[in-house]
Amino acid sequence: MEKNIRTKVKDLLLQEPGQVVLAKGWVRTKRGNKGIAFIALNDGSTINNIQIVVDKTLFPEDLLPRITTGACIGVTGTLVESVGSGQAVEIQAREIEIYGECDPMRYPLQKKDTSFEYLRSVAHMRMRTNTFGAVLRIRNQMAFAIHEYFHGKGFVYLHTPLITASDAEGAGQMFHVTTMDLDNIPKNKKGQVDFTKDFFGKETSLTVSGQLEGELGATALGEIYTFGPTFRAENSNTPRHLAEFWMIEPEMAFYDINDNMDLAEDFIKHLVQYALDHCMDDIRFLNDRYDNELIDRLKGVISTDFVRLEYTEGIKILEQAVADGVQFEYPVSWGVDLQSEHERYLVEKHFGKPVILTGYPKDIKAFYMKQNEDGKTVRAMDVLFPKIGEIIGGSEREASLEKLENRIDELKMSRKNLEWYIDTRRFGSCPHSGFGLGFERLLLFVTGMTNIRDVIPFPRTPKNAEF
Repeated sequence: MEKNIRTKVKDLLLQEPGQVVLAKGWVRTKRGNKGIAFIALNDGSTINNIQIVVDKTLFPEDLLPRITTGACIGVTGTLVESVGSGQAVEIQAREIEIYGECDPMRYPLQKKDTSFEYLRSVAHMRMRTNTFGAVLRIRNQMAFAIHEYFHGKGFVYLHTPLITASDAEGAGQMFHVTTMDLDNIPKNKKGQVDFTKDFFGKETSLTVSGQLEGELGATALGEIYTFGPTFRAENSNTPRHLAEFWMIEPEMAFYDINDNMDLAEDFIKHLVQYALDHCMDDIRFLNDRYDNELIDRLKGVISTDFVRLEYTEGIKILEQAVADGVQFEYPVSWGVDLQSEHERYLVEKHFGKPVILTGYPKDIKAFYMKQNEDGKTVRAMDVLFPKIGEIIGGSEREASLEKLENRIDELKMSRKNLEWYIDTRRFGSCPHSGFGLGFERLLLFVTGMTNIRDVIPFPRTPKNAEF
């Protein structure tokens, strides 16, 4: 094969015809007649394929039968103006090299449409499909946009630990980390597991959040953000839950709840705009294939001010909806933790735009949230989106040492692993706020996908840790 430098398909499609080029990639489809074959080649750089036109008289008879869907090839040829519709240029093949053949009888990705459920069972191969190529390119761009946004605002990227001895949520649904022999677990005199014999000398787990450590960073560096994997051992098989997922968690000194809401709204609008600016080919494909309201929904978020609504007012709206005949699966009353169906009603039916809900009852929120003067509510905020429900959760943090300690005692939480956190209120406490954005929840919104397992390369769910 001639010594040409490989050009990615996304770049080839933008070049002027007339030059000799080298393309490498995987065969999406092959069709043709006795004299000519047409190969659709894709290398993952774009949703679009480049068409390879093969004059069969120029190649050995045994070559074309070996080029099947899924095969990996390199093609040297002349870039010419395409006579067909759908692309501006195509390659007239001069030389073809097969890097890897693909048995069409065993290849798990057939030309016919396959269900998402089936594709999850072959997640190691599904990235080669158009849909998952689009989703993962968008995921990549969104990760870059997150870092760009916070870097541009002077935030410090803080790496918080994945292994922790504290439970930030107080929920207890955590994965244990241990090096102990599970067939011979050491016990103390009370018959309890003796964690002093474990690697860290204490009970440790995979983190559910980097927030508490993030607060340490904010009270030293001013404004920080974390972006990393988090873990929850929640036995849930819903389309909205994963056992391993990624979180973005900014924490900011001297921000009150209003500053927090302003940042959250600006941040998510920036990400959606970035997706429209840099991922339009992939978004258009997903819009046309699965959800023809996707692009309009994304543009709608950018062009509207989010509604800011007190929890108490939200409950009144929902109670009125029930009185008017709306049926919810879960009951509505002041003090309940809103379900996705309630959140989506407020966003999609009542207001028709994103909603930031604030002033939640303290009994359904975490211990670290700042208490309001009424003694019943806290300065929490949840950003609610169409089709998703909650996409961001956060609060102004309790800055008072006395109130924080009283709340910990009220909830009968162990202080043994929280003294380091309480120190931030003992030594130079300051007003501060923060929030968490579930990365996969964001991707559900941006891609229009309906199951969270389809926006992460290798989903981790109950009874599923393949690949």
